[in-house]
Amino acid sequence: MRRVVLISLVALLLAAAAMLLVPALRDRWRPWGPSWVQGIDVSHHQGAIDWPVVADDGVRFAWIKATEGGDWVDPRFVENWEGAGRAGIPRGAYHFFTFCRPGAEQAANFLATVPLAQGELPPVVDLEYGGNCDRLPDSASLGTELERFMDAVEAAAGQRPMVYVTGELIRDHITLLVGERLWVRAIHHPLGMEAPLPAEVWQYSNIGRVDGIEGRVDRNACRVGDCPW
Repeated sequence: MRRVVLISLVALLLAAAAMLLVPALRDRWRPWGPSWVQGIDVSHHQGAIDWPVVADDGVRFAWIKATEGGDWVDPRFVENWEGAGRAGIPRGAYHFFTFCRPGAEQAANFLATVPLAQGELPPVVDLEYGGNCDRLPDSASLGTELERFMDAVEAAAGQRPMVYVTGELIRDHITLLVGERLWVRAIHHPLGMEAPLPAEVWQYSNIGRVDGIEGRVDRNACRVGDCPW
């Protein structure tokens, strides 16, 4: 009987300890605690967005897809850009960088689309393998075209773009990204396990939920005091 009681007491103590530890562990593995600022990134895939409702659900920043490649413009960019602005959500624009078009041509597409003077967040270049063309570049050729994009946007915007990047691409082309301001996708591991370089913004989910958006949405976070605005 005493053994049963002892086991029960140990179980209760372990459960109590777990309840105390869960918030700290959760904040380490997913940025949900008070030391993080919550945000989203969106494109036409999210459909019509009720931006005031999004703001009321605790979203404090949003990056909005503007362009892709040398000539594609997101059909909901203007709608989302203006909607986020009216709702008072700090906003920025991003460009999906394709390996199949020259960097200068892609920069011209982005700059012709985005009213940079109205943005509160840095412009972003989205650099990833998923959804890209089949021709994978070596680091030298990718670096040349990426630098042409970055230089053109920096000259127009007055600040160097951030780079959204996956851990896989960082590991393949790490020399190109050292010293850049990074927004890193890490949805299966903690940020430090996914990326060997420091990041200012963490995309921690691609299946998030936010009031005001019908389906799933990418969730992002930055640490209080370190957000890029």
